[in-house]
Amino acid sequence: MDDQGHEYQKVLSDLAGPAKDLRSHIPDVWRAFAELSKSAVAEGELSGGTKELIAIAIAVARECDGCIANHARSAVRKGVTPQQMAEMLGVAVLMLGGPGTVYGPRAWEAFLEFYAAAHPEPALG
Repeated sequence: MDDQGHEYQKVLSDLAGPAKDLRSHIPDVWRAFAELSKSAVAEGELSGGTKELIAIAIAVARECDGCIANHARSAVRKGVTPQQMAEMLGVAVLMLGGPGTVYGPRAWEAFLEFYAAAHPEPALG
């Protein structure tokens, strides 16, 4: 974690440059993936927030910190609450066992980092 406690924001930041470079070499693939991603998490019978929770569960199972960071940020943007995140991670722990107890807390930390940034506490005074 960096000095300001923004580990998962840093994960996304660290990936931005290499992703931009790769995207310049395979723009059609990148564009197609971006459209697939947008379509997959769009509002439907399942809410976008629910779909982001599913994506995080898969990211936990795949042990992908970049995926965790990206979908945690998106989940916050789509209104997922800490309790919803915690309950989904409980199911991930159930289904994954030991790896769920490692990557579940990582996803929790990522979610809380983005949640805190989106919901700053009012100043006391």
